[in-house]
Order: sequence, then C-alpha cells, then structure tokens
Amino acid sequence: MKKPVYLDYAATTPVDPAVADEMIKYLTPDGFFGNPASRSHGFGWQAEAAVESARSQVASLIHADPREIVWTSGATESDNLAIKGAVAGRENAHLITSTIEHKAVVDTCKWLELQGVEVTWLEPGSDGRIEPDQVFSALKPETVLVSLMLVNNELGCVTDIASIGAELRSRGVLFHVDAAQAAGKLPIDVTSMPVDLMSLSGHKVYGPKGVGALYVRRSADVRIAAQIHGGGHERGMRSGTLPTHQITGMGKALAIAEASLEEEITQLENLRASFMAGLNELSGVTLNGSQTHRVPGIINLSFEGVEAESLILGLRSLAVSSGSACASAAVEPSYVLRGIGLSDELAHRALRFSIGRFTTPEEMAFASAQIVDVVTRLRAVR
Repeated sequence: MKKPVYLDYAATTPVDPAVADEMIKYLTPDGFFGNPASRSHGFGWQAEAAVESARSQVASLIHADPREIVWTSGATESDNLAIKGAVAGRENAHLITSTIEHKAVVDTCKWLELQGVEVTWLEPGSDGRIEPDQVFSALKPETVLVSLMLVNNELGCVTDIASIGAELRSRGVLFHVDAAQAAGKLPIDVTSMPVDLMSLSGHKVYGPKGVGALYVRRSADVRIAAQIHGGGHERGMRSGTLPTHQITGMGKALAIAEASLEEEITQLENLRASFMAGLNELSGVTLNGSQTHRVPGIINLSFEGVEAESLILGLRSLAVSSGSACASAAVEPSYVLRGIGLSDELAHRALRFSIGRFTTPEEMAFASAQIVDVVTRLRAVR
C-alpha cells in the first residue's frame, strides 16, 4: 500500500538518516554505550565526550555558551522546568503568558494558578501575534516571568521576541521562550534576542523523540529550581542518566539544521507558494494567522462550507491534522483558533498543513489537486 503524503511536520519530523547513523554508534556493544556519568573508565569518558560535543552543537544553533544548555526529555519538560523552576519558592509570584501557547505552557500555568500563582493571560490579535505593548502593560512589581512562544505550532506566526526581551531585560523580568517550532526554521541568536530561558525539542528538527534542551542564561539573576531530583546531573538542574544516543542525535540534527538553514527556508517558501497557487481555483479559502510574520512550513487554512473532519476523511492520501498533535483527540475546536477570534464554526473548518525537508514539489502538486477535488465534491453534496 502506498504511503500517504506526509504533511504533518509540525507534529513530528522523520529522523534524518544522517542522525540515525550517528545515534546507532552509542547503542550497541561495539559502540560508545557507556554512562556519561561514569568517570572511572573509558566507556564513560567516551559517552561524556559525545554528550558535550552535542551540547556544543545545540548551543551553536542559538549562539549560546554550551554551559547554558541543559538536557531534558523534550520541550514539554523544558517548559515545565523553566516556568515552575522560575517561580519556585517565590511569594506573590506573577506570570504573563498568552491564551494560544502550547499546552505544555498553558497547562503548566493553569496548574500554578491552582497553587496560588497569579497568571495574566494575553489575547493575541487576529494574526495570532502578541504585541510588545500588551506584555509591557501587563507587567506588575510582582512579575517574575513572561512565557511566550517564538513560533506558534498551529499558525506558524512569529512573535517579536527581540523587542519584548529587550524591555523585559531592562526591567529585570525573566523571559522564557518556547522555540520548539522555531529551531531550524528561522535564525535564532540569544545574544541579540534577549531571552533567559529557551525550550528546544529534538523531534521537531529531524532528531529523535524523547530528548530536548533548555537554554538557561548564565547569570546570577537566572535561578531555576530543579523539578527532577536524584544525582544532581546537569549542574543540579535536571537529574537522570543522560540518553547518549538521543542527545547525540539531537546534536547532529541541530548541526544539520544550522548548516542548511538558508537553503531550507528558500525550499519551503517555494513549496508553500506552489501549494497555495494550486488552491487558487478554490473560493472560500482563508489563511489563519499572519500573512507576513510567519515561517513557511506551517499553513493553517479554513475551507468555507466544509468541516475539517470530513475533509480529513476525504483526504486519505494525505497525512494532515486539524490542530496540534497534543490536542488531536479533542472534539472541541482548536483553542488556538478560537483564541484568535474564529467562531467555533470557522475553527471546525480549519486544517493545518505542515511541510519540511523531505517534502517534494510533486507531493505539493498532488496535495493541492487532492484538496481541490475533495473540497469541490463535499461542497456539491451539502
């Protein structure tokens, strides 16, 4: 059976073959399978060297110091560590976030509210962006942390992190940025984009699932309380035996992303343009999110008169989603789409198409033709 065309790169990416080749070196008896924390023999030294090399590769992508990279199990854990760790032990703490953050941030902040932490929920504009003035107006003397994503996982819109970060730095407020959907899709430089904490994920950048990292700026002002204890790994911020194979895979994946960034952005812009051109003959197609402040690989569209679930059933030759993978089992319409002002009716008509490194022009032409055909047929039988 022929596989469907994969258009759900925002949910997860396939592991790059070069990454898989790197990972296998740290799994088998003839490889470097030692525990990186075992410092009494060569097996451990070799694994530790591999972990530190990968740490440098991750740091290089965002222009950080390798000592500022803390390994985690993924961006969800990184978000939890950054947010919970920043407010731990602080009385009358106040947080600022938005209503359309990833569930890893939304649910963490909701949990903190139950613990007595005050949270201000900013509402984005219709383009999905939080404006800097919204953040500044919400600041209070008790504000400990602002948490905003760089690229929205459902809309692909980009937040003006640099402007927000510069002002927060001047006011002494910590700034956490979830960059899981941004790494490898646009340039990231923490020296010119003032953030204190940044979450990264391996499986969104052609690396393995189950590994991520948290950038923690080296400063006396940035103190994060550990959320997982036992052994004091990662300078006491995150205990647990490091999965060398996953870490080296993430390092390799981000090194590839850094080397091919400009080329891939151009490739994805071209694929996006051809895909949208292929839908021109369809009326009643609306782009959700920003037309200009966005990454090319995430395209969220609503189709007038067609329910998204019916469209997905008709598009069995395409692998697409009606929202983020974390919320795909929900019957409710996307909270992100409702957050930018779409009615439940319009939100139920939206699909997310996300493309990536291994998407071909032929696949995009096939996809747009399939969508035109299925939408036209569904509208005819209304």
